[in-house]
Amino acid sequence: MKLILKEKMFSLFDSFDVYSEDGNVAYKVKGELAIKHKLKIFSPQGDELGEVNQKVISVTPTFELHEKGKKIGSIKKKLFKLFGSSYSIDALGWTAKGNFTEWNYSIKDSNGNQVATIGKQLLNLTDTYVLDVVNPQDALHVLMFVIAIDAEKCSRD
Repeated sequence: MKLILKEKMFSLFDSFDVYSEDGNVAYKVKGELAIKHKLKIFSPQGDELGEVNQKVISVTPTFELHEKGKKIGSIKKKLFKLFGSSYSIDALGWTAKGNFTEWNYSIKDSNGNQVATIGKQLLNLTDTYVLDVVNPQDALHVLMFVIAIDAEKCSRD
């Protein structure tokens, strides 16, 4: 399953539309005014599906994940990585590794099986990512990861 995440150009807070392969809106992501990044994920009909909140105080960049109002875990960036970046997604036992540009990622489960690959498209006016998700049931969680890493990179810049 492929999803295309496109940042909205003239948005005061982080805001994205996520499209399915057939070009229909699959999810909407809206940022909220907060001390750190707070992003909510909605269905095309407007139902809240999830939330990604950056922790204010933490040693490494950390994002709490909520699904339908219930905390399900967190995404944490690993401190020391010589080239690229690495994250743990504790709720699911996933790990994500990015290349040295931090534009392309591979997510694997605890058994080393591929969950998804993420690639940032260049030459776009706004941030655009292609998410290739092996199991469609994992799409929301992969989307949570992508918006968290985009927010973390935005905080650094």
